[in-house]
Amino acid sequence: MSIEIKAPTFPESVADGTVATWHKKPGEAVQRDELLVDIETDKVVLEVVAPADGTLKNLLKEEGDVVLSDEVLAIFVEGAVEASAPQASSAPAATASAAPSGDVIMSPAARKIAEENGIQAGSIAATGKDGRVTKEDVLNHLKSGDNKPTAPTPVAAAPVAKKEVPAAPAFVSDGERIEKRVPMTRLRATIARRLVEAQQTAAMLTTYNEVNMAPIMELRKKYKDQFEKKHSVKLGFMSFFVKAATEALKRFPAVNASIDGNDMVYHGYQDIGVAVSTERGLVVPVLRDTDGMELAEIESTIADFGLRARDGKLGIDEMQGGTFTISNGGTFGSLLSTPILNPPQTAIMGMHKIQERPMAVNGQVVILPMMYLALSYDHRMIDGKEAVQFLVTIKDLLEDPARLLLDI
Repeated sequence: MSIEIKAPTFPESVADGTVATWHKKPGEAVQRDELLVDIETDKVVLEVVAPADGTLKNLLKEEGDVVLSDEVLAIFVEGAVEASAPQASSAPAATASAAPSGDVIMSPAARKIAEENGIQAGSIAATGKDGRVTKEDVLNHLKSGDNKPTAPTPVAAAPVAKKEVPAAPAFVSDGERIEKRVPMTRLRATIARRLVEAQQTAAMLTTYNEVNMAPIMELRKKYKDQFEKKHSVKLGFMSFFVKAATEALKRFPAVNASIDGNDMVYHGYQDIGVAVSTERGLVVPVLRDTDGMELAEIESTIADFGLRARDGKLGIDEMQGGTFTISNGGTFGSLLSTPILNPPQTAIMGMHKIQERPMAVNGQVVILPMMYLALSYDHRMIDGKEAVQFLVTIKDLLEDPARLLLDI
């Protein structure tokens, strides 16, 4: 029985996707729910799994091809492992016919891993269709520990000499200037487009303040062991900032609003996006209704976001919406930065590194753990007075955490 393998149904905010990696080849036996192909969209990587035990008969979309929602990717034969065996045996012929191109064909995922590990494309044995190097080929090459260039077959090496295109050297001599040209991933291109859009369409301004982190650090040090024992999650700083931001957003609704054309939309809830850095780029999953979340729930949700973001397992719905965003560049050592708005939101707060600095306290110089805070905001929606008062409110709540409990 033949079954059409289709791309996932994309939400309205995602127009199309790109076939990133085929994990199975035509003729290869597949078990039910086994991963067949990764589809990369502007926001996440979606996985398509096998509907039943069987075999991939043929691929209708190759790696790198653009696909639409519910478009057919391949034909799958349920329970017919032998049906596509001749297809598999013809793979060497396909490789040979593709060889005259003289270029190593790599999937986007394979190219990224190879470049990150400094592996020359010509040193990887290709097993994909038409001589394509797949993600699994690169991973197998890394496991083998052999980084010397080895042509997969003599046939693939010959056309290189015919076209007089020198093979990529495994070792670069001193003084040689090397350049790479790597296409942007869909996610990186989308991030770039949105950042440029934010700067071109918003009247963006940034205000700064600093907060004494000693009270939060002392509170965390005193209760972190009991907190982790009870809630099975570590007590970090992000939960305090999320709770403080939630309270400040309730006091200054304009900072929690968004702009839609000529309309200003005020939200009666607080959905705070938390920027998470991954190898593929920056993603912003959203904590929903943070006013009703406890510290432990915030910490566990953020930890889950981080793990799934790095594995590309976040759902598109988890990154949509959001009324405010917090970005923590301090985890990478940033002392001060200017965050860029996440449209259509009107404000974003940047956290930074905790740095001990001499501060004047009651006429005396005291060494305190200080953090710079930055609030970028859309001046079309938010006045400077509101932005400054919002950041001061964050500062006051964090320097006296009891205010969060007493709602003052």
